[in-house]
Amino acid sequence: MTRQRQRTGRLAEARAAEHLLFLGYGMLERNARTKFGELDMVVFDPGARALVFVEVKAVRAGSKVGPERPVAWVTPRKQSQVRRLATTWVAERRSGGAVPRYAELRFDAVGVVLGPDDEVVDLDHLIGAF
Repeated sequence: MTRQRQRTGRLAEARAAEHLLFLGYGMLERNARTKFGELDMVVFDPGARALVFVEVKAVRAGSKVGPERPVAWVTPRKQSQVRRLATTWVAERRSGGAVPRYAELRFDAVGVVLGPDDEVVDLDHLIGAF
């Protein structure tokens, strides 16, 4: 992965986190590591009492790579991977009390389009995306 793509990804995750915090979600972990890989974000939606695993996808405005909406890049293969990582995350943290009581598990996707000055041009938040 190039430095520019890493930078774009970090910026998009920061903007997505700001969006989720603005909505009142509680941030549990960013770049949550498990023994099988990493989840972009784990948050708690207090209104729905939902433990939410968030996949963030980003693109620069005007990019000719892939679909215009970055959330479309959350493919069935990626969805399956995130589900497996979420199961592992819960299992690894349950015994330590790091998992809040929740009524449901949910998987959201956030797509961020960044402009040339790193401003958010578009942000899609799909609740219950998969």
